[in-house]
Amino acid sequence: MRLPYDRARLEAELIRDEGERFKVYRCTEGKQTIGVGRNLDARRADGSLGITAAEAGALGITRAKLLASGCTRAVSRALLAADIAGCEADLDRTLPWWRDLDPVRQRVLLNMCFNMGIGTRATPGKPATRLLSFERGTLRAIRERRWPDAAAGMLASRWADQVGARAVRLADMILTGKDPK
Repeated sequence: MRLPYDRARLEAELIRDEGERFKVYRCTEGKQTIGVGRNLDARRADGSLGITAAEAGALGITRAKLLASGCTRAVSRALLAADIAGCEADLDRTLPWWRDLDPVRQRVLLNMCFNMGIGTRATPGKPATRLLSFERGTLRAIRERRWPDAAAGMLASRWADQVGARAVRLADMILTGKDPK
């Protein structure tokens, strides 16, 4: 039986790594962002921009309202919960073996997916993108439980150069299967 990861701990890690802002800001990619890394310029699964129709109805928000007035902590956390659920669904669909990992390593993959997005697999003439760009090396090492290779692959990536201490912390969690101190 697989153990569930610690959702509260993941949320705390994402808030530490992404920050939490209640007013719209431009992320490092230049996208309008709010809360814990919610990209308001991205198309959502239902085709809407930034906020799904279900989120708008449940939370009483619109993209325009967020852009103009910001959000509350409660709205930020509700969007974070939805984004984590989306990452879980992306990992279930593309890397179903992630659920068989121990809870610490599950959180690492969720954290990376949250940060980069799941991306697309390589096709002839097109390289893989985002988290799936790690598929042939780092992700394979994780799946095969070759922890030193997985950690080394994480740290040798362009992503690690971009996120710095976050990559070091997550690579150590992959290597040891333990929470950072």
